[in-house]
Amino acid sequence: MQKKLTSRIFAGILAMGLLSGCGIKNTENSEDSKNTIKIAYLPITHSLAVLEEAQELENETGTKIELVKFGAWSELLDALNSGRVDGASVLMELAMKSRQEGVGIKAVALGHHDGNVIVVSNAINSASDLKGKTFAIPHRQSSHNILLHETLAKGGLTTDDITITELAPTEMPSALASGQIDGYCVAEPFGAMGVSIDAGKVLYTSEELWEDSICCGLVLTDQFIENRPEDAKQFVENYKKAGNALDAETAMTTAKQYFSQSEEVLATSLQWISYQDLDITEDTYNSLTEKVKSYGLSDNPPAYSEFVINNLD
Repeated sequence: MQKKLTSRIFAGILAMGLLSGCGIKNTENSEDSKNTIKIAYLPITHSLAVLEEAQELENETGTKIELVKFGAWSELLDALNSGRVDGASVLMELAMKSRQEGVGIKAVALGHHDGNVIVVSNAINSASDLKGKTFAIPHRQSSHNILLHETLAKGGLTTDDITITELAPTEMPSALASGQIDGYCVAEPFGAMGVSIDAGKVLYTSEELWEDSICCGLVLTDQFIENRPEDAKQFVENYKKAGNALDAETAMTTAKQYFSQSEEVLATSLQWISYQDLDITEDTYNSLTEKVKSYGLSDNPPAYSEFVINNLD
């Protein structure tokens, strides 16, 4: 049986530079009209398509995207599940779990392609070297957990052979550097940060472990889709256009506007990720659900037909 994950989410996360000011904004006095769409996100390169769109949609349609920044997935989910935002850029596995529990949300697009790496200490040269080691993931309901399972399988190991801990993304590079952990998998740019400070190296990229992997997705609430169908349709169409526009130069320009990491770290991070063609295909989603069930993340994930809408016509 899989060992119980050890929770070590540190309170200091909110004081970190990148995630400073995280948490839902006080929007009581902000514009809260039919021309505003509230979208929750974490400041990670995996959310770059929605950040890119936020700069364009108001100019094109007059509809404003109000970006609501959070420092932890638990906080973001609370806002999404309670309807305090209209949608979110979120880990797909977390969204699937919420839908399974009866929350009215739909997945309308991918967040990105690829973009995850297995970072390990410089002393580790193969998956089998992880035996007896400590490995960090951000959340049990994540593609990072799935990628860890895939990595262990390459070394003939299971989760019984290692210690798994949950850490805040901002803590992972320093935890690797100090020897508290021996490896991690997390949303970017934190993998790139570990490499940039020479705390570790990339053992595998996500595409080497899981072809066409699904990590983050864009989800909208059923209430928003039903009450504002034209806005929802326009929003999703523009989001996919924004993703297609994120070539290397544009992605770097947008990332530098929102993130505090150096250009070197961002460049390393962005070389592992792409944002073009963000439709969720049934085949890739079904592959995800099989892995979710196989690795014990969920025994009853929502079916494609009840959870995914690619075209809001």
